[in-house]
Amino acid sequence: MKQDPISKVEQAKPAAPSELKPGRTGTRSKRWWWILALILLGLIGGYIYYNRNTAGTSTTGASPAAGKKGGPGGRQGEMQVVAVKSFKGNIGVYFTALGTVTPVYTVSVKSRVDGQLMHVYYTEGQMVKEGDPLVDLDPRPYQAQLTQYEGNLLKDQAALENARIDVTRYQTLIAKKAVTEQILATQKTTVTQDEGTVKNDQGLIESVKLNIAYCHITAPISGRLGLRLVDPGNYVQAASTTPLAVITQVQPISVIFTLAEDQIPTVLQKTHSGQRLTVEAFDRAMQTKLGTGYLTTLDNQIDQSTGTLKLRAILDNKQGMLVANQFVNAKLLVETKKGVTLLTSAAIQRNSQNTYVYVVKPDKTVTIRKVTLGTTDGIETEVTSGLEPGEIVVMSGVDTLQEGSKVNAHITGEKARGSK
Repeated sequence: MKQDPISKVEQAKPAAPSELKPGRTGTRSKRWWWILALILLGLIGGYIYYNRNTAGTSTTGASPAAGKKGGPGGRQGEMQVVAVKSFKGNIGVYFTALGTVTPVYTVSVKSRVDGQLMHVYYTEGQMVKEGDPLVDLDPRPYQAQLTQYEGNLLKDQAALENARIDVTRYQTLIAKKAVTEQILATQKTTVTQDEGTVKNDQGLIESVKLNIAYCHITAPISGRLGLRLVDPGNYVQAASTTPLAVITQVQPISVIFTLAEDQIPTVLQKTHSGQRLTVEAFDRAMQTKLGTGYLTTLDNQIDQSTGTLKLRAILDNKQGMLVANQFVNAKLLVETKKGVTLLTSAAIQRNSQNTYVYVVKPDKTVTIRKVTLGTTDGIETEVTSGLEPGEIVVMSGVDTLQEGSKVNAHITGEKARGSK
């Protein structure tokens, strides 16, 4: 240990006999403080040196182990990745557009006669068939009119019968020259007038009977009823603008969507050749299919302000997923490519210049392969060049891969694809 420089000076200088005793006590105290400080500095330095060596050893020793394992459950030098196989299959070419669900028929049910609303037979949101009873109005005022008109008819029919008898009598008297021809002609005119009166009575009776029938209102079409707009007990007028109910046909239902005019020639070519084009309706997020149907109609003119044409598709809507005025994404299938190379879209990598994939070779190393893509449906993508069916492509765990990296690939989706 290095000697304290202060103690060296004190040993070289001889002390007087009278000063020796008190000076020795102060020198010893200072010497011990310096010794303790040096010991403390030595301990701190040793502790720092030991920690640095220990950390370096643990880091150096952990890297090879981690590299050999390559992740949980991995073999020496292999990295764990999730991969998929490319395969040969079919993929559709779709034109996608925004559309609106539009009922084929919508009817606002109104009363044709005035009267008090007596009974409501439907519930809100109910599915009804054509001819099902909806509401009843009070028919008694019209039944009273019917009785009155029937009474008038009987009276007028009696008058007509009497006029006809008079005509027969006058004809007999004319043969005997008992009456003039003028009387006979007048009587015949009276018969004709009475026949007109009877006809008028019969018309009034039929009109009242029709009003009585109008008091019993039935569903004019099959569909779904909306909210009830008039409650029982109210007086309903034929001139009122408020309907009693609104029925919307929902099965089948239509979707009206627009396509750009550049896409129309392809659609026309398919329809003119007799093909029936399939249309699928999806929700706003393009995640849930709401229904499937067929293209039925193209509008007769292009909207010049947008450069688009309206098209209508009919969907059966058996599940009731489509609601009137709902916004949907319509996918029109114009072509199906068969026997092409397909790959899960998540396995395709992109940068600013190229589109590529990591292909796992038989020796479990990966190679970077540039690919050219074709049609995609979001889940699977057609690969037109750079990949063959059956090749294994890394889908997950590509962040640390490079050319020649050794991998242990877990292939997913094989069972589902085999059943496709």
